[in-house]
Amino acid sequence: MPDQRKVKRIVIIGGGITGLAAAHRLLELSRGSPDPIEINVLEASHRPGGVLKTTERDGFLIEGGADSFISEKPEALALATRLGLATRLIETNDRHRRSFIVRKGKLQPVPEGFQLLAPASFWPFVTTNIFSWTGKARMALDLIIPRRGQVNGDTDESLADFVRRRLGREAFERMAQPMIGGIYTADPEKLSLRATLPRFLDMEQAERSIIRALWKQKKRTSDKANKGVSGARYSLFLSFDKGMQVLADELAARLESRMQLNTKVEALALNESKTGWTIRLSDHSSVDADYLCLAIPAYGAASLLQETDAELAHRLNRIEYASTAIINIAYRRADVPHPLDGFGFVVPFIEGRSLLACSFSSVKFAGRTPADHVLLRVFAGGALQPDLFALDEDELLRRVKVDLRELLGITNPPLFADIEKWRRSMPQYHLGHLALVSTIMAGSQELPGLLLAGNSYGGAGVPDCIRSGESAAVEIWKRMVPSPVS
Repeated sequence: MPDQRKVKRIVIIGGGITGLAAAHRLLELSRGSPDPIEINVLEASHRPGGVLKTTERDGFLIEGGADSFISEKPEALALATRLGLATRLIETNDRHRRSFIVRKGKLQPVPEGFQLLAPASFWPFVTTNIFSWTGKARMALDLIIPRRGQVNGDTDESLADFVRRRLGREAFERMAQPMIGGIYTADPEKLSLRATLPRFLDMEQAERSIIRALWKQKKRTSDKANKGVSGARYSLFLSFDKGMQVLADELAARLESRMQLNTKVEALALNESKTGWTIRLSDHSSVDADYLCLAIPAYGAASLLQETDAELAHRLNRIEYASTAIINIAYRRADVPHPLDGFGFVVPFIEGRSLLACSFSSVKFAGRTPADHVLLRVFAGGALQPDLFALDEDELLRRVKVDLRELLGITNPPLFADIEKWRRSMPQYHLGHLALVSTIMAGSQELPGLLLAGNSYGGAGVPDCIRSGESAAVEIWKRMVPSPVS
């Protein structure tokens, strides 16, 4: 007899790394399953990968978006291994594994062992020129300041308030703000520490002092090394030999015809039986889905869900976004006077510069430039400087070159500059973010077969996005096939 089982149709809207990871995980889960399924990924643009965008120009490897991922979060490394890409992974270069912070127009090395907010090593902290002696003394008070009253998982505090409370104003302005700004492009006065760096809140509760907690953590790591316990196989940041788009391209190739580019979704509606979805496309055609994963920014999901669930759409729209520009600038090595003896630098907001940070791409990873050339990756805009993002490209580049002249001594014109503007690309995890996401996820569960995934909810990095997409895939599979899933 012919197989009468109904094909389950799964549609993933969004072909960035989140959507690609979700679709691939569904393919993995469906192998050997007797249940027929159909997977479609709908991507509005002409290419897969979203902010994973690598191009080559005149021998330069240009990352228009993310240039690496952190290996401490295992999802990206695990996915790369399953895809057979482990041999294409590269570590940061062994030399010059340090970064700088700008102080009064000069690049100062970040003290060895400094952990974003506080020092884990005594002598490098004492001798650094980043902080005044008054600032250092105030930071040292963290060792005796009492912990905040007992907190629970619902307690929230901004990054700015936490750092000023524990370590003082100078620690915030000179270190925490630029360091965290380089990661989240956020306003630290609004940024939820519980949603972004909860380990520091946990350190305070466990050890009372952030500095003491970091010292103990360093000692444990040192003791393990002395006992012959091997550390991580890879350095903290990893990339691929031909850039981050290697990962997106491999996922897209595995999906084959299931990936539909240049396919814009105009509207969503529950079907007549209220058990699935009808997806209307910009060409006036429609697609039906039993399960639907929205792997797009929260504001995009809000727009599509407005007619179906206005309250859920309203909550999604409460997640704010910042826009960031990434400017790749190529030079001859002889035209850059600075030794570039690090991976890059970040700029405190109080320095009044046009750029947020600058990565020395040709130092950080091998194979990014021809011999005797330099590639810099500059970041501008973000939540604190939206006016700079709004500038036209010529004016933005002019201002960036002024900063590079004053900070790195570069006076000659670049060989070329490539500007990538990512509008509303960085979700802002403001105070109350975790509670907001909890209500969003609870609301989404009221709609049949709907899953939300992406960097809007539980982490902004590449591994976070992969985890979000794969978790959505596993949840879909559990609903389809009610049995244990590994």
